[in-house]
Amino acid sequence: MNNATLPTTNSLVLERNDSVLRIWFNRPEARNALSAEMADELAAVLSAVRDDRSLRSIIVRGKGGIFCAGGDIKGFKSSMQGSMDHGEVAASNRAFGDLMLAANQQPQVMIMLVEGAAIGGGLGLACVGDVTITTADAQFRLSETSLGIPPAQIAPFVTERVGLTQARRLMLTGARFTGVDAQQYGIAHLLVADDTELEARCEEVLQQISRCAPGANAATKRIIFEALAQPRAAALDFASQRFADCMLSDEGREGVAAFVEKRRANWAED
Repeated sequence: MNNATLPTTNSLVLERNDSVLRIWFNRPEARNALSAEMADELAAVLSAVRDDRSLRSIIVRGKGGIFCAGGDIKGFKSSMQGSMDHGEVAASNRAFGDLMLAANQQPQVMIMLVEGAAIGGGLGLACVGDVTITTADAQFRLSETSLGIPPAQIAPFVTERVGLTQARRLMLTGARFTGVDAQQYGIAHLLVADDTELEARCEEVLQQISRCAPGANAATKRIIFEALAQPRAAALDFASQRFADCMLSDEGREGVAAFVEKRRANWAED
């Protein structure tokens, strides 16, 4: 499927430019806290474009100079602690886990641009970026335990990103840290000084992605996650099948021919 139809959104601003989709969190008055509406809309957008191979990259950034201040705590009080029973609260929390899974395994390259703050669920989203770029002064925190709740659905993704020992410390202390620390912990890949450099480094990454075949990138992400989930032999079996799929595809034939003929492949963008 190509050129997927994007859903209508209220809490997100969507901007598509050729092979790049930019998703803006658009609740700056609430520091882009993740309301149920915002989470549902993000899930719907990712689902709509999942099979669109004309789309290579998805950029996630927050309006108003802040990435995401985490869950909508006021919404938690009015809904989860107001009218929901235990099963409904658990189901609502688990739905955010499905969003995290979708973002983590999205076939396109996910680029997270972090500035201002990435707290709680916002930090979780930063941890599922294929490329996460942060400003040095951005503030990070896993604040859930200070509110009397666990970082339930983001815990596996944060632990996978930073390792067990750091995850335990960060979750059990609620310690604040900066973008400089986030890069050292492995949450962020690239560190920049300000929002201008944030966009400049993002453009560099987009140029790198434009030289990679979109089908091969999607297959590579699947292989990576199978390697984590399956015994080694099963993961290698899976990888061999995806290798054959790509090698014998139009994209693979074009890529090999372009190399042999010393020219640029027809799917490489300017």
